[in-house]
This record gives sequence, C-alpha cells and structure tokens, in this order.
Amino acid sequence: MKLTKMFGLMAGTSLIAGAAMAEGTLNLYNWTDYTSPEMIEKFEAETGIDVVLDTYDSNETLLAKMQAGATGYDIIVPSHNFVPIFISEGLVQKVDATQMENFANVQDRWKNPEWDPDQQYTVPFHWGSASVSYRPDLYGKELTSYGEYFEPAEEVQGRIGVFKTPEEIVNLAHLYLGQDFCNENPEEMQKVQDLLVAQKPSVVAYSSEGMNDRLINGDTIITSHWNGYSFKGRKLAEEAGKEIVYAYPKEGVVGWSDSLMIPVSAENVENAKIFMNFIMDPENMGMQSNFAGYGGPIEGQREFMTPELRDAPEINVPEDAKMIFSFACNEKSQKLIDRVWTNVLR
Repeated sequence: MKLTKMFGLMAGTSLIAGAAMAEGTLNLYNWTDYTSPEMIEKFEAETGIDVVLDTYDSNETLLAKMQAGATGYDIIVPSHNFVPIFISEGLVQKVDATQMENFANVQDRWKNPEWDPDQQYTVPFHWGSASVSYRPDLYGKELTSYGEYFEPAEEVQGRIGVFKTPEEIVNLAHLYLGQDFCNENPEEMQKVQDLLVAQKPSVVAYSSEGMNDRLINGDTIITSHWNGYSFKGRKLAEEAGKEIVYAYPKEGVVGWSDSLMIPVSAENVENAKIFMNFIMDPENMGMQSNFAGYGGPIEGQREFMTPELRDAPEINVPEDAKMIFSFACNEKSQKLIDRVWTNVLR
C-alpha cells in the first residue's frame, strides 16, 4: 500500500472501579449502521450503563446539529478532517485519552495524530477509505478509473449512486481531476462543479444510506462507497448470488479515520469516558469491526476479527494502490465546497 499522505492512565484503577459501579445512561450519536449491537450489549452488561443510540449520515449533518446547539449527546464520532473544526469552535471537551488504561493498546500510528497532536480530545475509532463499488456482472468489465463514475458510459447512465456527503464526493472529484484537496482556486472548483452537474442526469440517488440495497437490486451499477460498507454489501450480495466489488481506481482512494469525542454539553461525561476506555480493548474493538466491516486502531484486535474480515480486499489495500488522507479545510475552501454542492443539488 502506498500512503501518499499519512498522519504519522484517568487512572486505570479508578476507571475500572467506576465501570463496575456505573449506572445511568450513555447517549451515543454515531453514523448510520456503524454501531455493533453485540458490542453495546457487552458494554451494558459489564458496566450497568444503558446506551441510547441516535444516528446521522454525514459529517456536515453532525457539525450543523452541534453548531445549532444540540444537547443530549455524550459521544459523537466525527471523521478526522472535521475534528479540528469541533475543537476550534469549542464544541467538544478535553478527555486526555493517554491517561486511560486501555490507551496502551492503541497502535503507534494512531497515537498523537495530526488532527489531535496531544491526544487531548479524541479516542481513535475506525479507519478506512472512500471510493466506488460496482456490480461487475451488470457493468461487464473492471472499473479502473473515476472517469467511469463521473462520466459514465451510456449503459450505466441513470444507475449511478452518489454519497450525500459533499466533502467526500468533492474529494473523489479532485482525485479524478488531479487537483488538491481543500482547493481554494475558484476556477478548479468550477471544474468540479461542472463535472458533478454533468453527472447528475445519470444519478438515481444522492444518499449515504441504502447503498448496498440499491446495488443488490440493480437500481445502481456504480455507487460511491466506504470500504467497510462495501464489505458488508459484498456478503449480502453473495447470499443473493450476485457480486459487489470495491474498486481501487488508478487515481487513488480517499483515506479517513473516525474518532470518539465528548461534546461540551454532554450530561454523562464519566460514562462517556468509560465507553472510550472500553472500545480501546482488543476484544471489544474486534467485535465492533466485525459488525462495521472496517479496520481498527487497536493492537491485538485482529485476533477477535473473523477470518473473512481479516482477509477482506476491502480493508487490505493493494500494495500498488494509493490512499490519500483528506484534512480539515479552511473557511475559504469549505465555502467553495458548500457552494458547489448547493449548485449541484439545485
């Protein structure tokens, strides 16, 4: 795997004692279809804490809700490139993960990441990539370039699926056009907009949910996809006698890492910290990976992952593939992304 751009005890006794005596609630706000019920059941049984789950479909949705003053959430799960925004806007509080007992299990490459250098605000969760998945039986050939997605051939027009997550779609477009992420050049962003507007007649849905269902039933032939979600879709497709392939186009895939953070408005801070420590245990993170289909940051978790997931092509990036990590955009480039997306959906 070629990484074109890669980044990089609360005393243990008291935390464990707190977990044994804990009670009350943990309000978890996480991505759709991203939380293992088995892992949550184990957490509830071991700690006595009841978990209430609410979900969202994009970083933009999460950020907008928190900026609007949403309360009642104890843990949120933003992607790495949004972490600096949550910190700079004062939406999250310090947790100092390095003082948690199970932080010792975190793999070195996920410690002190660029988006949280002192590990004061985040606990690492899943990591993965964004690309496209497709139905080779319906497409009839191997997909090797994002050009086949953004400028689709006639046989797949009207059967294209697109994330409802503008920063990721714009990043995929940047890869195809050979542009930099977080682009501040209006002329280059106009090219992105032109590309997405021209693609629009071929799009059956702008949605970050139901992507596997649409692939399996043939509503879409090619769709933007996350690698773990594609892994889950492939298993479902095989049960139906069909095939889904996660593509590694020649232009590269977009790398990402999600983190657990505690909002400043959290009402159950100690329970949130107990959960953070819990998820850094290899067995618990392995259980979470088995459900979500993504790789994780914890040393030893592979022992608890299914052989199918450990060997999955979706999480084992080919040696000759490029994975380019995105980063937090400044206000100027973010406004350009928002403007492009508004014009595309108009």
